[in-house]
Amino acid sequence: MSQSSDDRSWRLSPHAPGLHTCAVVASDSAPPPLINRTRVVVVATVAAVLVAGAGVAAWAYTGDVPRGTRVLGVDLGGQSRSEAERTLTDALGPRTGDAVAVDLAGEMISVEPADINLKLDVELTVGKAMKGNPAFFGERPVRPVIELDEAELEAVLREQLDPSKITIRKPGLVYAGLKPKPTYPEVGRNLDVPGAAAAIREAWLVGGTAAVELVDKPPATTKEQVDALVADLATPAVAAPVKVTVGKKSFTLSPKAIAKGLVFRSDDNGKLTPAVDGPKLHAAAARQFAKVEKAPEEAKIVLSGGKPKIEAGKPGDLVDLAKLGPALLAVLPNPEPRSVEATLSSQHSNVTDAELAKLGVKEKVSAFTTYFTGGSSSPRSQNIMTVARAVDGAIVRPGETFSLNDHTGERDYAAGYKDAPVIVGGKLEPGVGGGASQFTTTLFNAAYYAGLEDVEHKPHSFYFSRYPAVIESTIFYPTLDLKFKNTTPYGIYIDTSYTSKSVSVTMWSTKVYDSVKTVRSPRRNITSPPTVYREPGPKCITSSGLPGFTQDAWRVIRKDGKEVEREKFTWRYDPEPRFICGAKP
Repeated sequence: MSQSSDDRSWRLSPHAPGLHTCAVVASDSAPPPLINRTRVVVVATVAAVLVAGAGVAAWAYTGDVPRGTRVLGVDLGGQSRSEAERTLTDALGPRTGDAVAVDLAGEMISVEPADINLKLDVELTVGKAMKGNPAFFGERPVRPVIELDEAELEAVLREQLDPSKITIRKPGLVYAGLKPKPTYPEVGRNLDVPGAAAAIREAWLVGGTAAVELVDKPPATTKEQVDALVADLATPAVAAPVKVTVGKKSFTLSPKAIAKGLVFRSDDNGKLTPAVDGPKLHAAAARQFAKVEKAPEEAKIVLSGGKPKIEAGKPGDLVDLAKLGPALLAVLPNPEPRSVEATLSSQHSNVTDAELAKLGVKEKVSAFTTYFTGGSSSPRSQNIMTVARAVDGAIVRPGETFSLNDHTGERDYAAGYKDAPVIVGGKLEPGVGGGASQFTTTLFNAAYYAGLEDVEHKPHSFYFSRYPAVIESTIFYPTLDLKFKNTTPYGIYIDTSYTSKSVSVTMWSTKVYDSVKTVRSPRRNITSPPTVYREPGPKCITSSGLPGFTQDAWRVIRKDGKEVEREKFTWRYDPEPRFICGAKP
């Protein structure tokens, strides 16, 4: 190779090893320069790689979702956003209605998605899948976005969890009179709700089982915080009264009433929160609240012209307990004098005319009357009238069970009942409330002939001719009761009335049955009454005695021209002794 300094020309030797002859012209007259072939090969290779890399990149980033992206095995790679959403919906949508199998502390349960608002968010899942780098080799898994309501999940799990497995000791604070009595918290086993939510998200769409174990957790409120509540709120709260002003009127809440209304509630995680329980406070200071309130009148059913009609209720003006509670809670830590302002709100009663109208009380469905002696002034007659007044106007809604003992409460002197003969240990003796059994029998027969379900009743041990055999009932508070269930789709309105010699019960509703009748068998196993001599005294009541017998009675119910029910009742009456007050001759 040679170079001339005059024309700057380069020449390649045609014999240079490994090179082919070529020319690069530097000027019009200059010969072509010498080129390094190795460099040409390298440059060509790099160019090829760059071209190939550009092709791979183009393949990897085709569409909105990078190639290789999968959600629970569903390939979304290379798809547009809308395509990916459709693909994911088609693949996983059918699974979103499946319940989740949950191993709840060793017990298998099933959780429905709707109960915990469990759902797959397809839009957010695809948005998440669009982010990140493609997988040149293998797959790029993306977790689905699954939402649920942890509060609802906790409620569902706690409802099905064996309470004995929860060993966390929740804090508490109650009053013994006016003295706060704290209960201190302790660490124990409890639900890990975030952990349970994570396990359910993992198991749901893949058909797995979510393992939910209990963990050691301290209560949310500490011992020191309980002591602080005692010192800063519970103790000063009952140290003095609070004046409540309503417009130009006012009343006073006593410390005793405050202790009834101030409550400390601990949730399942052991968080202790103070609050004023409005209904409890109102009940504890009812007379004080009455100074500024006008109670609402309930809608009611009345009989007018021999037919039931609804008499609309009237709203009342009551203290707004929802607003009074927080205001009262704010001043309870303060020393006296303490006062709060309250407002009245117009409130309707719990029973409205619209609610009563839905019951369908429009016609007489049954009635029954029994008779008694002694006139309206005798103690026994007075008891019959007292219990009749207590039941008059009672309403039994569809599906409800009526209990005579629950409705009247204890039939004692305080409730206006008097001493009259009752059966005690097989003997007639004076007892408070004697005669209530006659009303019980009358009510039982009215329910019986209305076709209502017999839940509880017991006939007398002796037969009394004033009652229908077998289809009658006694009562004794609290051990013997009369209960019947309204199995019709309509409400039952009970109307009671009495005269100086009879008591009647009428039931009003909508007729369901064509007829309800009783068929009786002949009496059998008849036994004569013995004669019993008793020691004279105020507890001895003479009687002429009645024979004992066994008898069956069938209640036959017909509907739409057909017999739909035949219910058998059987009772064995003991012979009523002929009681003589005096020594045996």
